[in-house]
Amino acid sequence: MIRKVIQSITLYLSYVGMFFLIPMMLLTSGEVIGRAIWSWPIPGSMELSSYMLAVFILLGVAYTHQVKGHVRVTMLVSRLPEWATLTLEVITDLLSLFIIAIMAWQGWVVGMEERTVSDMLRIPQFPFRLLVSVAGLFLCLELLLDLTDSLKKLVRR
Repeated sequence: MIRKVIQSITLYLSYVGMFFLIPMMLLTSGEVIGRAIWSWPIPGSMELSSYMLAVFILLGVAYTHQVKGHVRVTMLVSRLPEWATLTLEVITDLLSLFIIAIMAWQGWVVGMEERTVSDMLRIPQFPFRLLVSVAGLFLCLELLLDLTDSLKKLVRR
């Protein structure tokens, strides 16, 4: 039940992130065409593109982990016995949890203290800083699901 809720929210967040991909693509295309044909750049397009890219990446990172889309090196691990592979997975999940939990915590701290705005469009920075915290939280939840799966497999052996 909890697994389904976490994975559903993670999927929904990735959809929200994907939504920002289309306007980013249109803005970038408009910028390129405007510069090439009329020598007229769109003011603030670099800022908007960078913010949309941050939203796209941060909201998609937990889903990418959920579907095992991150890069994995299996050349060595595939040759190990199953118990050793599971042990390495547990260690990797624990280390990842530690690092991502610190990232989520610091994302919250920095986001709450942030008072700056962007240079050209004067967009507040704090929502994007807080997004690091949200992304870290859901990545931690996905890592916890993986950790429990690995521990269950290891205990069964």
